[in-house]
Amino acid sequence: MTEADVTGDPDQKSRIYLVDGSGYIFRAYFAMIRGRGPITRSDGTPTGAVLGFSNMLFKLIQDTQADGRVSHLAVIFDTSRKTFRTEIYPEYKANRDAPPDDLIPQFPLVREATRAFNVPAIEKAGFEADDIIATYAAQARAKNMECVITVPRLSPMTTSSQELFPNQ
Repeated sequence: MTEADVTGDPDQKSRIYLVDGSGYIFRAYFAMIRGRGPITRSDGTPTGAVLGFSNMLFKLIQDTQADGRVSHLAVIFDTSRKTFRTEIYPEYKANRDAPPDDLIPQFPLVREATRAFNVPAIEKAGFEADDIIATYAAQARAKNMECVITVPRLSPMTTSSQELFPNQ
């Protein structure tokens, strides 16, 4: 994925949305397992997080289309637990639990679902989603674009969008 694929023509419209896809996956997973049994495909593959993620992304797409000033939307994902930070400091996130076993097979399905919405699913080995989001936000700012970073919150069923660098 190149910078142009995400930031596009800054003269066309002026706002880019960057979604913390890794955060959305976990948010969707825990929201979907509450109060209901597991959701699976006919082959038994769990898909509850995929459904929840897709619903969240669909709603965001509708909201950004209604905005009229959104030029681009991209979903950014973590690739693994090993990053340049763990090379520097091996204890980085050492106390973080591994993802639930039934969530792991859903990671590639969520990326596939993202692409099915015609939204770039961006990831880079050795980097967290936060690092990539910060890089694209800085590039958008350099092009005088507004950048909205969308991340899930820990409180029940809320999502936060932080607008950075609003055009004046």
